[in-house]
Amino acid sequence: MTLSRRLLLGALGTLPLTRLAQGAAAHRLTILHMNDFHARHEPVDARALSCAPDRPACFGGAAHLASAIAIERAAAEGDGRHVLLVDAGDQFQGSLFFTAWKGEVELAVMHALGTEAMAVGNHEFDQGPATLARFVRAARFPVLSANIDAGDDPDLRGALRPHVMVEKAGLRIGLVGLTTLQAMTGSSPGPLVRFGDPAVALARSAAALRAEGAGLVVALSHLGWDADLALAGQVAGVDVLVGGHSHTLLSDSEPGAAGPAHQAVSGPAGRAVVVQAGAYGRYLGRLDLDLAADGAVLAYGGDCRHVGLALPEEPRVAAIVAHYAAQLEGVRRRVVGHAPAPVANTACRIDECALGSFVADAMLASVHGAEVALMNAGGIRTGLPGGELTLGDVLTMLPFGNTVATLRLSGADLRAAIANGLARMGAGAFPQVAGLRITWNRLAAPEARLVALEVAGPGGFAPIDPARLYLVVTNNFLRGGGDGYGMLRDRAVAPYDAGPGLDETVAAAIAAGGAFAPRSSGRFISR
Repeated sequence: MTLSRRLLLGALGTLPLTRLAQGAAAHRLTILHMNDFHARHEPVDARALSCAPDRPACFGGAAHLASAIAIERAAAEGDGRHVLLVDAGDQFQGSLFFTAWKGEVELAVMHALGTEAMAVGNHEFDQGPATLARFVRAARFPVLSANIDAGDDPDLRGALRPHVMVEKAGLRIGLVGLTTLQAMTGSSPGPLVRFGDPAVALARSAAALRAEGAGLVVALSHLGWDADLALAGQVAGVDVLVGGHSHTLLSDSEPGAAGPAHQAVSGPAGRAVVVQAGAYGRYLGRLDLDLAADGAVLAYGGDCRHVGLALPEEPRVAAIVAHYAAQLEGVRRRVVGHAPAPVANTACRIDECALGSFVADAMLASVHGAEVALMNAGGIRTGLPGGELTLGDVLTMLPFGNTVATLRLSGADLRAAIANGLARMGAGAFPQVAGLRITWNRLAAPEARLVALEVAGPGGFAPIDPARLYLVVTNNFLRGGGDGYGMLRDRAVAPYDAGPGLDETVAAAIAAGGAFAPRSSGRFISR
């Protein structure tokens, strides 16, 4: 369905509902939901790169999203429904807006949107507990995670809530937050924040909310689509899972959707509806519920709305974004190179990718005497566009503020590090390397994927020496044990984390190299 056709149809409320049970609706509720916005306050293209005149088919952006929310809210209220706006986490990280202001812009926009509750995503910990705590304490809405215990952390203590009760026209709605356990290794929560089993935490919060009189219980789940499907119908008292983390688009109308807009999953504990709205503000999710007097779901409907640029910008949110964007222009406009064509990051979590190899090469070249470079694919958040490349493009690609870190590591521990990354194929821990040649079997069991590991030397590649210490360059996140690379933290000899910024290092390599057209170079050999 084309964008113009979608606009002619107007709001999503005209779509029929799927009936689960007979009876007259005592409550009519619309849940507007978003997830994994990742600070994309300006429109992006289909690859989540910043929009530009020579890159058509852009959509999203905070001001267009605000307009979509206003349209759907008005349509739902005109249909006699009460509206709840929620966020399933990962507002942080992904653009210069977060890099520069550490959640301030996201909070200002969320207040303008009217967000009523948010789950903690893994990226909310990317700048440590103190940054998240400042955001939570300034928020005019509850920030939730039932499976996080921050009682020992001096910054976060008492800030997060496991669940909350809201009321809409006499209907008491329990909201529970859930956070993926990947936050423990894929982000920086620090040693004092503890994570528990999401299923156990959800059951505990659902029971507490039901005891307090909740007629409907909604989990704001930053666990991923597969995890939500596994939980649905398995935990008593949970009616809806509003998902995030996996960036899954569930829609009945959008091309390329991973599944239908709503999936009603039955299990031994009952039935729950699972929804998720893609990522980066490119879609707005809408779930309409007809409920019995006791809150039982009689019918559900709605879809994900495409947030296209044909939607007007909502003036108040547009002004917020413009205020901060104006201050970024000087940084964004500094040209560091030129790319004849766009360079994608889409394959970086499953194989050697040209962009990952370039970043690893830049790291290796930046440290005199370094023999091996190791970069996690999850640290490369976007590709790079064709044409002029600016520092803003590099900062968007590498938004975490990481530094270049060095250490000496034995060959045995280096082999364990590469094995760890290969075992997590498809995730952010997957390795991009320089100075190494990896022979692997992607079809083997995760722990058996590494077949052979060789290190480059004056005479070519040679098998790694388990006993020898190698000078390794990485980023401070991995050096601190992130993404499961505990051996870089625990087995490091003479580590040093306070090197130059990774973004500065890569920008300098682009500037020094002429036309930017990286190529893969056979560092991964499949068997």
